[in-house]
This record gives sequence, C-alpha cells and structure tokens, in this order.
Amino acid sequence: MTGHDVTMTRGPHFSDSQAALFDLDEAARPVTGTEKLPSYIRDHRARLRERFLIGGADALPDYEMLELVLFRAIPRRDVKPLARHLLETFGDFNGVLSAPPHRLREVKGLGDAVLTELKIVEAAAHRLARSRVLGKQVLSSWDVLLDYCQTSMAHRDTEQFRILFLDRKNVLIADEPQARGTVDHVPVYPREVVKRALELNASAIILVHNHPSGDPTPSQADIDMTAQIQMAADALGITLHDHLVIGKSQELSFRSEGLL
Repeated sequence: MTGHDVTMTRGPHFSDSQAALFDLDEAARPVTGTEKLPSYIRDHRARLRERFLIGGADALPDYEMLELVLFRAIPRRDVKPLARHLLETFGDFNGVLSAPPHRLREVKGLGDAVLTELKIVEAAAHRLARSRVLGKQVLSSWDVLLDYCQTSMAHRDTEQFRILFLDRKNVLIADEPQARGTVDHVPVYPREVVKRALELNASAIILVHNHPSGDPTPSQADIDMTAQIQMAADALGITLHDHLVIGKSQELSFRSEGLL
C-alpha cells in the first residue's frame, strides 16, 4: 500500500472474538501519521505477497488469496478471520466474489470498502474470461467457453438466460443476457431470441442459463423452451448449436445429453 504506514497499537489475534474483529470497515477511517501496522500483520502480509509473486495463485489456498484481496480494504487489521468467515459462508473463492452485494452486506464488519474490492476483482475476472472467448472460434475452444460461463453465471442467486451469437465461421460476435428471473424460473420468448439473431446477422446461437440450486439437470420447461427456440431458429436458417445449463460446479450440454 502507498502512503503512510498503517495502524494499531495491538493487532487482534485469530483467537480473538469475531465480533471484535468485524466491528468496522477500517478503510472508511482515515490513516494518521502516528499509526503503525503491527509487525506480525506486516510480516504476514509481506510473506503472502512474496509467495504469490513467486508461486502464483496455485501457491496459496483460497483463504490466503482472499486475504490478499482484503489487505487493500482493511489496512490495519488481521483479515484472516474475515477471509475464513467469508469462505465458510459462501463456499469458495469464486462464491465470495460472486455473492450478491446484499448478502455480502449481511456479514458483520463488511462495509463498502471490502464490498468494492471484491466486486472489482469479480468484474476483472469476468472481463478477462470474456476477452478469451469474444471474437474467437468457440467450437474449437469449448473448454474456454465453459470456463467463461461458469465464471459469469455459476454463483448467481437468480436464473439468467444468455445467448451467444456466432457468425458463419462460428466466431462469437456477441454475448447478451436476454432475461433474468427468480430462483427457479426465467421467462424466455423464442421470437425475441431469433429476432435478435437476425439483427446481429448471426448464423448460429448457443443458449446458456444457470440453475441457482446448483443442479444443472434441465427441467421439462427448459426442454420445451429449447424445442420452441430450435423450431423458430430452423425456420430462419439459424443453427442452434447447444443449450448449456450452468450449475454450481458443473454444466450440462443439451447436445451431449441427446436433447438436441
């Protein structure tokens, strides 16, 4: 961190109560020139940064990667308890970053500074994943496409329906959310899907939606809606390559399952 050293006369230890540790969002409080970062926190942060620079993300477990993110928002406190608490609450590193703001705000001591840092990292991850597929031939880089879909949709708490639009060479020319819904339903209108494909001069489409329950097994409504879209697309010479259902840790392909 740039600027003056930061703060506390005595840093709380991991054995201290969470209530004491999570009382305030420290980044909201200005740092004064008289404050000094406790040596055990300073040394721990230096070691983590060094391990990350030498070994990369693979050298650190999820809670230490999360600590690195929290350092900037919480400069004067041991962030390990908060990192562990977030992982216990949201499951894994991706789950923490992808958690809705209203749920993150329910965590005691997590204020605007921490929320902002988490959402900046999430947005950066989404942009990086998107850059790896947009403008690329997606059928020859299917695993990269699946990674992108997992990154952007797996941890949403409501259903979202997206369409990937491809040109004649199966290059991804657009990725657009078509609709958002509740925890178990999203309204989709086949006419709107094919209408947008025609507007973009797309030759093929891939449908993608998530299941907040975590189970990617398609419902009968999913199957019926896909059949309606395929019928509308076929009538206009648009190829429906696949419909992907994204769960928490895996995805299901309609084509692989023989549903297309």
